[in-house]
Amino acid sequence: MGARKYASVVILQHIMAIIITDECINCGACEPECPNNAIYEAGLEWTISQGTGVKGSFTMADGRIVDANEKFAPISSEVYFIVPDKCTECTGFHEEPQCAAVCPVDCCVPDPDHVESKEVLLDRKERLHL
Repeated sequence: MGARKYASVVILQHIMAIIITDECINCGACEPECPNNAIYEAGLEWTISQGTGVKGSFTMADGRIVDANEKFAPISSEVYFIVPDKCTECTGFHEEPQCAAVCPVDCCVPDPDHVESKEVLLDRKERLHL
C-alpha cells in the first residue's frame, strides 16, 4: 500500500479489484472493455487462459497453483461478474477501470474483499500478458 505525506497527514492509497453489483442490467457494455478478459456473462464458466497469454500453470492470489485451462464455476448466475484473479483495475492499460467508465448504471465498483497494491496489480498484468 502506497502512502503520501501532506503536512502531517498520511493518505493511504488503496487499490481494489472491481466487482459488479446486483444492480447490473446485463447490458454487456463492460465485457469488451476489459483488457484482461476478466468479465464474464452470468452463468458462464471461466479460465485464466481465456483472453490472456497464460499457458501451463498460474498462481492465484490466494497462492493456489492452477492449470490455466482449468474451468471454474461462474461467480454469478444472475449478473455479469469479474474474476478477481484476472482483474487489474486496468492498471498499466488505462487511467481508470474501463468497466466502470462505460457502465450505464454505475454498478462496477471497488471490491472491498480484494484490496491490492498497484505493484500487485502490475505484477498480475505482467503474468497475464506474457
